[in-house]
Amino acid sequence: MVLIFIILSACSGTSPQEKIYEHLEKAVSLEEGFEEQQDEITALEKQEQQIYSQIIELDMSEFEQVKELSQEAIDIIKQRSDKITLEQESISASREEFEKIDDLINDLKEEEVRDKAEELYKVMIERYEAYDVLHDAYIRSLEEEEKLYTLLQNEDVSEEELKDQIAEINNTYQEVIDGNEQFNTNTVTYNELKKEFYEIADINVTYDED
Repeated sequence: MVLIFIILSACSGTSPQEKIYEHLEKAVSLEEGFEEQQDEITALEKQEQQIYSQIIELDMSEFEQVKELSQEAIDIIKQRSDKITLEQESISASREEFEKIDDLINDLKEEEVRDKAEELYKVMIERYEAYDVLHDAYIRSLEEEEKLYTLLQNEDVSEEELKDQIAEINNTYQEVIDGNEQFNTNTVTYNELKKEFYEIADINVTYDED
């Protein structure tokens, strides 16, 4: 889930509200790379799932094919890892920009506006922290998947070893699901708070949610 893009329709001067607006929207633009990587990661995940489906339909008499497909899956995992690195860089740049509003919040004169900005700041930091948890879980899932495909390239691997490794993968998948849900929840809450902040801070905006 990505942040809502908001376009300033009328803004002049350099009030604390307007400075905060500029940092908030720049933080959004810095996450464009995050959205792009998400689409590519999803496509790679589908490719890997197709390969895994092919593997489980084979038996050990077709080991060479299993070995070849497993290596293809590992190559895709490495591509996913590269995309995740780019995704993380996008989020880190966004956070660095966003945190610039921290010192500006105290410059807001109206208590209601300041309180809303503080609430918004807290939720967004929680969102970045949720991403860190999600990122770590995803990296672990990649590591466990690679272990599985490495095992599949060993002709002497036991069924028990494969079952244990699949269980490890499933555990990391659940962590990814939980982390993603928290990240999305924080994103929705932040978007709502940002809209409320713009309204009470008298920042005129036009919303584009396409």
